[in-house]
Amino acid sequence: MVRWLLGALGILVFLAPLSAAADRVTALPAATVAKLPRWRGFNLLDKFQQDNQRPFREKDFRIIQELGFNAVRLPMDYRCWIKAKDWRSFSEATFQDIDQAVAWGKQYGIHVMINFHRAPGYTVATPPEAQSIWKDAEALEVCALHWRTFAKRYQGISNARLTFDLMNEPAHIDSPTYARVAKVLIEAIHKEDPQRLVIADGLDFGRIPCPELIGWVAQSLHCYDPFSVTHYRASWVPGSDRMPLPAWPLTKGDGLLAGPNKKNIHGPLRCDGPFPTAVRLRLKVDRVSDRAHLVVKAGNALLWEHEFVCGPGDGEWKQAVYKPKYKLYQNIYERDYTCIIPAGTTSISILNDSGDWLQLSELGLRDLDEAARETTVALEGNWKNQPAALQVARKNGTWIFNGGTLTQDRNWIKSQVMAPWLELKSKGVGVVIGEFGALNKTPHDVVLRWMEDNLANWKEAEWGWLLWEFRGGFGILDSERSDVMYEDFHGHKLDRRMLELLQKY
Repeated sequence: MVRWLLGALGILVFLAPLSAAADRVTALPAATVAKLPRWRGFNLLDKFQQDNQRPFREKDFRIIQELGFNAVRLPMDYRCWIKAKDWRSFSEATFQDIDQAVAWGKQYGIHVMINFHRAPGYTVATPPEAQSIWKDAEALEVCALHWRTFAKRYQGISNARLTFDLMNEPAHIDSPTYARVAKVLIEAIHKEDPQRLVIADGLDFGRIPCPELIGWVAQSLHCYDPFSVTHYRASWVPGSDRMPLPAWPLTKGDGLLAGPNKKNIHGPLRCDGPFPTAVRLRLKVDRVSDRAHLVVKAGNALLWEHEFVCGPGDGEWKQAVYKPKYKLYQNIYERDYTCIIPAGTTSISILNDSGDWLQLSELGLRDLDEAARETTVALEGNWKNQPAALQVARKNGTWIFNGGTLTQDRNWIKSQVMAPWLELKSKGVGVVIGEFGALNKTPHDVVLRWMEDNLANWKEAEWGWLLWEFRGGFGILDSERSDVMYEDFHGHKLDRRMLELLQKY
């Protein structure tokens, strides 16, 4: 009798999680080409690269479910499941790892999106594929074989639980060519599983919808704009080490300061405060034409001045550049100059009061405390008008720039980044944010402000999203940010502020 009771209890214990899992599966919303659910989750990178692959982890699915999220995207390298570099020969052991991830999705009520991050014949990563899916018939045929194999393997699993994302961030290809290739892959999938929902990443690294695929697939936007915010000092991005320290909202101003001989555009770059405390002003001089006299004033009071005189050979410039057409030097400086703005200043003006012209590329403000972080604004050339004024404000201990010629903020995201996708949605196409995030080198408060503006817009548009990544430099776990107080959580370092922001939306 005791043994029977223990056995019955064991059966109940075994069935309980299955029953709970079944309830969660039932709760997963339906997904169609015309309407995708508001999936909220993360990219899991266990098979993102052939050299660093490992089995997916049940712990990730369990924590994701525990934290209230309902989706994962699996960006994978096809070389993980081929044998002996033969792209027509598949490893059953690797497929079983992926099977397990799909099964954990069912167990924990999490939608699984399978993506070929490196597909036969295509990748945005290095090294490139030996053959091109856009040009080589064999590469396209092999990629179709791979998708057909996945479709057959997961035939009958509902679209609420599983979708296919064809290939990651098609780039440097025109829309008709992309659509031609995508349709071959879609038809290969539907030959095995006619009901399988397919998603296609947008063109230009996921930024632009593909109109030729309307009616065929749902589409995925990848949001990493502005790139200077999301990929600041990313080791794999050329020139990222020269990006200015990110800010958000991000204002761009006019940095071309013409001398008096160019009357139509001669004028100061004004920064209107007030400046309640003393602050350090940094000016990055990019290029000087012939000569210029740069002055910084607070009203009529001179705060700083410097004479720039270009010539050959070595100097305070980085590179001497002679322009035969104008018979003068336009030297590249790429050099910083600083001065102190006194407390109580209401406005400053930055003027080239004699000479030809110079270009400022950045303006920065930082409290006098050496540990304080600088707020910067990027400056661009404007040969049509006098420089537009910048407004400077102090908010929550941080300097904020407004005005200028361009402000990138929540409205900018909607009007510039989301606009073509909102139009796509209006044509009956489901949209999801397949990737977004900002690397751990970007200041944490900047990341959170940028993320919230995106998340608020996506919630309004009824779009789901998947953060790149769960664990690592973009994620909520073990991101190794230098400016975060982490919380110990299931053996990981949790970014609680980022988590709570994601949970909010």
